[in-house]
Amino acid sequence: MNEYSPVPKLELRALGNTGLKLSSVGFGASPLGSVFGPVSESDAVASVREAFRLGINFFDTSPYYGGTLSEKMLGKGLKALGVPRNEYIVSTKCGRYLEGFDFSAERVTKSIDESLERLQLDYVDIFQCHDIEFGSLDQIVNETIPALQKLKEAGKIRFIGITGLPLDIFTYVLDRVPPGMVDVILSYCHYSINDSTLEDLLPYLKTKGVGVISASPLYMGLLTEFGPPEWHPASPELKSACQAAAVYCKEKGKNISKLAMQYSLSNKAISSVLVGMNSVKQVEENVAAATELALFGKDQATLVEVEAILKPVKNQTWPSGIQRS
Repeated sequence: MNEYSPVPKLELRALGNTGLKLSSVGFGASPLGSVFGPVSESDAVASVREAFRLGINFFDTSPYYGGTLSEKMLGKGLKALGVPRNEYIVSTKCGRYLEGFDFSAERVTKSIDESLERLQLDYVDIFQCHDIEFGSLDQIVNETIPALQKLKEAGKIRFIGITGLPLDIFTYVLDRVPPGMVDVILSYCHYSINDSTLEDLLPYLKTKGVGVISASPLYMGLLTEFGPPEWHPASPELKSACQAAAVYCKEKGKNISKLAMQYSLSNKAISSVLVGMNSVKQVEENVAAATELALFGKDQATLVEVEAILKPVKNQTWPSGIQRS
């Protein structure tokens, strides 16, 4: 029996038509790039090992996170697992880099080779165009995705995805590419207690056979006791409402982050809830939230109170990128 066997596993959920089954909690590796503060290599490796031990099989990164540091750290963590490659699912991204955006066929084709080297892998399971609202959506349709299709044929990637904040970018692209060419969408900050607008898009995505990953259940730090980083783009009104909700939870002996995780995990049409982690403690807390949800269900009473506090700012978001070109 290897060291990863004896723990009850997280629920696995099918990802669209890919045949992949993702753990309901996904490991967001952006913090491994020291995006939210310094993370040592030993902490990064320990986090990845503990995540896998507790049943997380899905790891997501990007060359943009920490200016390639996240990919390097994740690569070291995955290598340290010492398990067969088919036991974990890796997604990385292309088109967004520390130096700016470039969704050209030439750049994304070069990008996969750079990422594979940093990750110490022969292929990635999912390769995603990163934050496409900042580029030309027509270029994504006519140039980037066909280039990714060639990488798929070459065996460097298994599935193609697109990511971004505004939800209408997904319908714009999916309505214009051949059916089945885009396998996955990654949406963030649109399925949490204060913003559930992704829900309206789920039936459409199902008809397209597209898998759904939802990131930032904690709304990039808004739904935490510590509050968001200074750069958070939310309005002062949204920030103060979330802070009030966090204080309410703390006074009741509850944790708003756990409540937010459980809210996001409750919708089984979402294959994986991706949350950033950079320590063994964070990994254990996120898995515990999922385990408790499976055993006991949501804390409905607290949830109703928190939803009432957040009602004035429900579904409030912020502008992101250029949506048309």
